[in-house]
Amino acid sequence: MARGKKQNPFAARKRQKRANGAPERPDRRAEPYKEIERDNAFFIKYYHLQKICDTEEEWTQFLAKIRDNLPTTFRVTGFKDEAKALLNIIKTQLFEEYVRAVAELNELPTEQVERPLCLPWYPNGMAYQLHLTRKDIRRSEPLFRLHNFLIVETTAGSISRQEAVSMIPPLVLNVQPTDKVLDMCAAPGSKTAQLIEALHASPDQHKIPPGFVLANDVDNNRCYMLVHQAKRLNSPCLLVTNHDSSVFPNLVQTVDGSKSILKFDKILCDVPCSGDGTLRKNPDIWLKWNLGQAYNLHGVQYRIVRRGAEMLAVGGRLVYSTCSLNPIENEAVLQRIIKDADGALQLVDASHLVPGLKYKPGMTDWKLATKEVDSVYTSFEEVPENLHTIIRPSMFPLPPAEISGIGLDKCMRVLPHLQDSGGFFVAVLEKRRALNFEKNDLQDLEEPQKMETEAETKDDEEKSTPWGPQRKRRRLHGYKEDPYVFFTEDDADYESIKRFYQLNDMLNKRCLLTRCQTERKKNIYYCSEPIRDLVLHNEKTIKIINTGVKTFVRCENRHTEHPYRLAQEGLQTSNAFIGDSRRIQVERDDLVLLLNCTDPTKPPSTLELQTETQQRCKELGIGSCILKYVDEAFTLFIVGWRGTSSLRAYVDRDETVHILRLLGADLTKFEVNKYEKAKEAAAAAAAAAATTAAVTAATLTPEEETTVKDELTVNLTGTERSVLEDENI
Repeated sequence: MARGKKQNPFAARKRQKRANGAPERPDRRAEPYKEIERDNAFFIKYYHLQKICDTEEEWTQFLAKIRDNLPTTFRVTGFKDEAKALLNIIKTQLFEEYVRAVAELNELPTEQVERPLCLPWYPNGMAYQLHLTRKDIRRSEPLFRLHNFLIVETTAGSISRQEAVSMIPPLVLNVQPTDKVLDMCAAPGSKTAQLIEALHASPDQHKIPPGFVLANDVDNNRCYMLVHQAKRLNSPCLLVTNHDSSVFPNLVQTVDGSKSILKFDKILCDVPCSGDGTLRKNPDIWLKWNLGQAYNLHGVQYRIVRRGAEMLAVGGRLVYSTCSLNPIENEAVLQRIIKDADGALQLVDASHLVPGLKYKPGMTDWKLATKEVDSVYTSFEEVPENLHTIIRPSMFPLPPAEISGIGLDKCMRVLPHLQDSGGFFVAVLEKRRALNFEKNDLQDLEEPQKMETEAETKDDEEKSTPWGPQRKRRRLHGYKEDPYVFFTEDDADYESIKRFYQLNDMLNKRCLLTRCQTERKKNIYYCSEPIRDLVLHNEKTIKIINTGVKTFVRCENRHTEHPYRLAQEGLQTSNAFIGDSRRIQVERDDLVLLLNCTDPTKPPSTLELQTETQQRCKELGIGSCILKYVDEAFTLFIVGWRGTSSLRAYVDRDETVHILRLLGADLTKFEVNKYEKAKEAAAAAAAAAATTAAVTAATLTPEEETTVKDELTVNLTGTERSVLEDENI
């Protein structure tokens, strides 16, 4: 063992047991998978007690549907220029392939296959539901092209795979490009992506939206999942933070040169919940569901929505949502915050924003019970004293006269059997006036900032101690992020970039940033002006995980005039600021040729391009450039590289496949059939095994030969064994 290295006590104990001859624990991974039994007596008894369905017949439908698998849904990224073209490809080519594959999978005539359903309540027909589960798509060979499509287009940011009911909260939040939006519990990020789409919904009017989305999550690891999800949309108006939403700090903004407390126009509180609305997607919840989860979460949910209400601007909108069916986590939380707000908050009806959505109104009467649902309580006076710390007075419904004035009937309860979906709860609140308990004094921020500075000093002192208390703090909150260094007025790199790309004065150079403090910048990012303002004023107050889109990348080449190339991720933003000297318009055949070149060491020669394109290349100096393609339905801008005698497209594989699909080009070389590859690998393994057996058998007696073959067959996988049988090996 290395000197100074701590020994793992669990591993040592395991080695000791092995040395003492203790029997090995059986490997559960070798056992066959057992289907989860979709039943829970407490769940059924509790929700039957609550009468979440109007009739016994409907209750039977609810139980049957919630035990069924969830269909797959996806939506098209609507703000992109090529969205309509992709939607047309989906409705024709993809769905034709879908019908053929499902017919083959289920051995049905194609006319009997049910076509994908366009969700009627999602705007502009951009969302679809497939009558297949995730497992069907992943594990069925006839559907491999559909699976490939979903993976590639999701990575390229053109579509998002998301549960249908999960799409509702951002829609009823009704985000506009000018809104300051806060997503309080944002990870894993599918709803955040919707908020970003809404922010960029008017690209002709706002090249860079004046609003922004601040996406926060308490879990450091989940924050990086959030970044991965949201980064596909390449928005300069996104800021990702890591903080406990229930104690989210007041942030500072600058308005007309003076500082003030930031108030948000729109806030999404998709709070942590017991998740029993997702039973169709996560059947393991059947095994562990109990009422204790809802009781434990009620207080957390209330604190989050209360803090959200404090940060909401007067006249602003807050959406409270959960993927739970439990009134303790839904209506009980809302009645509590509305009562505490004393008229400052009101529930509003937002059903007109999701026309065609089937849902039930919020409940106005519910009961509480023990975890085993063997004792039921209708008021706090009935609760035994030993349960007073678990069941609280605020969890019970208010008196009928009081609760009728709250308007809980304006809430939306989406149940699985209503439209073959998951379960969800959504409520929309609007703020009439400032809350009595909110703090809006700028001086209140001085003390937290002082404490943060002292904590940083303490962290620096503890770094000299390798096993100090900072280890636990890092494990809980993640490691310290790299700094955000914005360009100064006299930045030398910016002046050279501006000259080479002919950047216009509309680009605010002070919104360019790097993540390192060295003079030799590697990646340069761009963020909007409001985001820059937020970072500069609040980086000491809250932990910032990510912001900005990669715009320029250092790419030193001995033939080029300039050391920075354009980044495809940031072209959606930077394109509006770049002059004509680094642009070249290409024809369809030229673009297809460039995209089909997958070997970066052998880019297409300019002599292979059309005559008009060759002439344009002669006028273009060596270095990074923008390839422009104009179609009847859309216009594409792609980062390229002009070499001494070549031209290439600078995009990744998934973006390449996406563009080729839009161009109607052949995608055969990019279509990977994992089942064929598995068969080829199995055949090669079986052939190698057979060769080994044949060589061994030449030196064995007949009895030994039989034993070796038996042992060889046992060690083969099922696929390899079937190949052996097919080939009579």
